[in-house]
Amino acid sequence: MAKVLIVDDAAFMRISIKNMLTKNGYEVIGEAENGLIGVELYKELQPDIVTMDITMPEMSGLDALKEIQKHDPQAKVVMVSAMGQEAMVREAIVSGAKGFIVKPFKEEGIIAAIKKLA
Repeated sequence: MAKVLIVDDAAFMRISIKNMLTKNGYEVIGEAENGLIGVELYKELQPDIVTMDITMPEMSGLDALKEIQKHDPQAKVVMVSAMGQEAMVREAIVSGAKGFIVKPFKEEGIIAAIKKLA
């Protein structure tokens, strides 16, 4: 199964996503509480898929996505955010995101999005 890196500043969100993914057979190989650490962990761990929050301290998810894309244009990043505004979704997709999940989400939603990329 795919190896996943979870990037979200909210610990409860990281735990929630991790539980959903591991329950469905995915391996969570790392967690980061901001985009800066997320980019470092991406380079270090080489995950198959990244779930990325948008609004975070230090470095936003959109900026982290752009940095990851510079490092690996084939990176599979799914944005996870409460900000479902069209402009944010468009910017994320233009910047290289392979999917977008709006919080609050159901387990089926996140698993379907990850399955599409795995």
